[in-house]
Amino acid sequence: MSLKWPNKDPDEILDYSIDWSRFIGSATLNTAAWSVDNADGVKTTLVASGPIVHGIQLVSSTLTNTVATARISLGTDNIKYKFHCTVTTSDGLTFERTVSLRVREK
Repeated sequence: MSLKWPNKDPDEILDYSIDWSRFIGSATLNTAAWSVDNADGVKTTLVASGPIVHGIQLVSSTLTNTVATARISLGTDNIKYKFHCTVTTSDGLTFERTVSLRVREK
């Protein structure tokens, strides 16, 4: 089953989160890294306030014990982006989930 976030307008800057609590049990999140598929479908690492990749940008990211959040800006109308979040936990495990985000002009 693929995860999906609500649509985003290209002019919006919005927070999108993944709640990892059901996957990590009693562990906590130590790190989270975000990436997005570029125009060629290659997974490209995102850094906060870094370069624009395939028309979209990671503004910042935050992490709590169980939730990883990406603040996302820009985007190209009618493109469905694939974001990937890779986390490591306090018990040394690594998880990755992929989430779809469609950009739609409102």
